[in-house]
Amino acid sequence: MRRRAAEFRRPVRRRFSHWIWLLLGAFSLAGLVLFFVQYNHSEDRVHHPLLERNAKVEHFAKRYNFTEEILSATSFSRQLAEQMVLAKAYVIIAKEHNNLHLAWELSSKIRSCQLLLSKAAMTGEPVTMEEAEPIIKSLSSLIFKAQDVHYDIATTIATMKSHIQALEERANTATIQSTVFAQISAEALPKSLHCLNVKLMADWLKMPSLQKLSHESRISPRLTDNNLNHFCIFSDNVLATSVVVNSTVMNADHPKQLVFHIVTDGINYGAMQAWFFSNDFKGATLEVQNIEKFHWLNESYSPIVKQLRIPESRAFYFGPYQGANVEPKLQNPKFLSLLNHLRFYIPEIYPLLEKVVFLDDDVVVQKDLTPLFSLDLHGNVNGAVETCLEAFHRYYKYLNFSNSIISSKFDPQACGWALGMNVFDLVAWRKANVTARYHYWQEQNADGTLWKLGTLPPALLSFYGLTEPLDRRWHVLGLGYDLNIDNRLIESAAVIHFNGNMKPWLKLAIGRYKPLWHKYINQSHPHLQDCAAG
Repeated sequence: MRRRAAEFRRPVRRRFSHWIWLLLGAFSLAGLVLFFVQYNHSEDRVHHPLLERNAKVEHFAKRYNFTEEILSATSFSRQLAEQMVLAKAYVIIAKEHNNLHLAWELSSKIRSCQLLLSKAAMTGEPVTMEEAEPIIKSLSSLIFKAQDVHYDIATTIATMKSHIQALEERANTATIQSTVFAQISAEALPKSLHCLNVKLMADWLKMPSLQKLSHESRISPRLTDNNLNHFCIFSDNVLATSVVVNSTVMNADHPKQLVFHIVTDGINYGAMQAWFFSNDFKGATLEVQNIEKFHWLNESYSPIVKQLRIPESRAFYFGPYQGANVEPKLQNPKFLSLLNHLRFYIPEIYPLLEKVVFLDDDVVVQKDLTPLFSLDLHGNVNGAVETCLEAFHRYYKYLNFSNSIISSKFDPQACGWALGMNVFDLVAWRKANVTARYHYWQEQNADGTLWKLGTLPPALLSFYGLTEPLDRRWHVLGLGYDLNIDNRLIESAAVIHFNGNMKPWLKLAIGRYKPLWHKYINQSHPHLQDCAAG
């Protein structure tokens, strides 16, 4: 009887082993996903080697990549991580069957595993065989012991499935939280920039000479001279705007031929004027305007003004987070700023100008941009760099082609293009009445069904058939999110664009790109030194 019973148990045990290893494999995969998400999330908040300013950490990132180490099939870190996830599964099963001693033994070894992996991640040294071997052996022994206990197979499978599902939910939640925290960091004004604004505002109020220079700039005939090269920047960030202007004039062959038209909001108007009229920009002409003085830009004229002021819009941006179905980047309050939409009103703001180059405040200019003004746009309104080298930059990715208003008028495979460095022929703009096109599409999208948010989708619609492709080297994007842009491409670019959350003035900026922005800041300026020290 004993022999027959033993023979009967063997296939049961094999079946049990087969199911348990399948489930634990899935559990291990979900666990590793969560482990990496939480590891990367904590690194983003504290000291991710790619985002840290400290040069020592930058060196560490190049020398040792913990993520690559733990994904390597031959590394001890990978073996430890897999054993640890497997052991965690058996801890749950042991507790559910009241085997508390086995659960305690497994938990103890799991803690040893975690300490060793944490040490490797922090020090930048891979786990050695001498460190890993005792833990792997003892964990293997305990796991074998757990497998040897004849738990009910059906109960075990049900338990494992429920915990796999819970683990996947935790992984998804951690991913969402990581995105949200990164978005919050990107939106926050650093203390040093706030300090700079306060000091500049004090200068503006107590120095009449600055106010006199500002008045003289507003009546300068150079502001409407079409023989000069005109640039416009719409921003509430003093330092970022300064980098755009400074990098443009420093790389221009004839900086005195440049005219910069800056528009900001009422809060930053004084600080912006104080900065630009107290610093030298190689003889370039500058004007600063306050968007709140554009009385023509009102609800009766502009659909976007009306839409931005309705309570539902403000509730969307500033209300509680709406869950996983809403992309966190789409809740960015910048979309509520009229400055973000001002680019569609350039001909109204500058009625006497014929051609301008529009620059976002998160770009750096590396070459002379004056040749842009002599480019032949072949009757088109907008000169821009196309971005459809990747499939996701085509029209169907930005617009709702299930709506007949869109599908009947546009090609879903049409190539997208970049906003942030654009040449605008304002004569052609007025002739094609592009602003009226923009108003039409904003009205059609009052319920948000044609596109979600932002300025690129309405721009793609408004300038459809009116955009001239530029050489890719005029405008290289991605420095605010892409860690792997080819250095040769960056070096050849006339304009580099820090689009994305990792802006160069933030701590979470990508370290290898930061010097490209910082070199255009006058670090010796007393306000910058005081604010940096504070």
